[in-house]
Amino acid sequence: MRAKAWAALLLAGLLALLAPLAVAAPRIGVLTMEPGEVFFERFGHDAIVVVDPETGEATSYNFGYFDPGEPDFVGRFVRGEMMYMLVALPLELDLQQYRESGRGVTLQWLDIEPAQASALAAALAEQARPENARYRYDYFTANCATKVRDALDEALGGALRTQLSGRSRGNTYRSEAVRLARPAPWIWLGFDAGLGPYADRPLSRWEEAFVPMRLADSLREARNAAGRPLVQSEHEVLPHLVDPEPEERPRRTWPWLLAGLAGAAAILALRQRPRVIAALATPLWLLCGIAGSLLAFLWLGTAHEAAWANRNLSLLDPLCLLLLPGAFALLRGRQPGRLFRPLLWIVAALGGVGWLLQWLSLQPQFNQPWVALLLPLHLALALALALGRRR
Repeated sequence: MRAKAWAALLLAGLLALLAPLAVAAPRIGVLTMEPGEVFFERFGHDAIVVVDPETGEATSYNFGYFDPGEPDFVGRFVRGEMMYMLVALPLELDLQQYRESGRGVTLQWLDIEPAQASALAAALAEQARPENARYRYDYFTANCATKVRDALDEALGGALRTQLSGRSRGNTYRSEAVRLARPAPWIWLGFDAGLGPYADRPLSRWEEAFVPMRLADSLREARNAAGRPLVQSEHEVLPHLVDPEPEERPRRTWPWLLAGLAGAAAILALRQRPRVIAALATPLWLLCGIAGSLLAFLWLGTAHEAAWANRNLSLLDPLCLLLLPGAFALLRGRQPGRLFRPLLWIVAALGGVGWLLQWLSLQPQFNQPWVALLLPLHLALALALALGRRR
C-alpha cells in the first residue's frame, strides 16, 4: 500500500514537471523592412512577429503607428512630444503596404526558451491594449527599432543589452541619419545642420540599434541563454524593388571648403560693386537668418534634445536677418544704416567662434563642413562691404 502511494506521488510530480512542456510556446520573429522612397520611409522599419502555437495565426506587433487626429498633433510634433503607439495586426495585413511600395522585408526567427517566448508574447499583447499602447516617441532613443530591441532584451533577461553595450563601430546619430537620408539632399542637409553635439558621440551597438537594419545585424551576432545563435533562421519575405540602403562613406570637408573659398573670392573680386554683392548676399542672409532662428527655437523651445546647443548657430546666424535692410538699401543705390558695418563684423566674428569651438569644446560637434563653407563667405562679405565702403 505504501509503495502504491509513493508511486502515485512520483507520477503526480512527474506530470507536474511535464505539464509546462506540453503547452507549446509561441514562435517569435523579427521583421525588418528596408528603406523606402518617401522621406519618412528612408530609415527602415521593424516589428515583432508572434505565431500562436494553437491556431498558427501570425500577429505583427508594430510600434510605428500614430494618430494624426489627436489633439494638438502638429504642436506636439514641432515640440518633440509626439505620441506613437503599438498596434497588433495580422501579419499579412501589415505586410501589404510594403508589398505595394516595393520595400524588401526580412524575417528572423529567434531561438529563445519557451518561457521567454511566452512571456514576450504576453507582454506584447498587454502593451498593445489601447490603454497601454501609447508611448513618447524620440527619433533616436524611442522609436520602432528601439522598442523592438527593448522588448526582446526584457524577454532575454537583459542578455541582449549586455552583449551589445560594450561594443562600438564608431557610428553616431549624425552619421547614421545623414547616411540613410542621403538619397534626399534636403533631408540629409537638414539633419546635418539641425543636429547638435548630442548626435556626435560614438554609439554602442546597443544604441545604434535605433536603425532597424543595424538591429538586424546585431541579432545575427547575438547568442541566446544556451550559447547558440539567437537567430535560428532568416529568410526574405518580400523582395526589395526600390533603391537599396545607402552604404557608409567618409564625410569629406574639402568640397565644402572649396565652395566657400570660391564664393569668398568672387565676393572680394566684386568689392567695387556693392549692389551686385548685395544681390548675392540677400538670399544667403535670408537663408542663414531663417535657419538660425529655427535652430534657436529647436534648442530653446522644444524637447528635441539632439538639436540643443547647436554650434551651427554661430554660422547660420539669426542676426543675418538684421543685415537685410542694409542689403535692400545697397540694392537701391543708397547707403546702409550705421549699424550695418558693425553687424557685418559681428556675424563674421561669430562665424570665427564656430571655428574655435571645434578646438575648445569638451563636447565637439561635427560641423566642419558648415564652417568651411560659411565662414569664408561671412568674412568676405564683411571685408567687401565694410572695408570697401570706407574707401
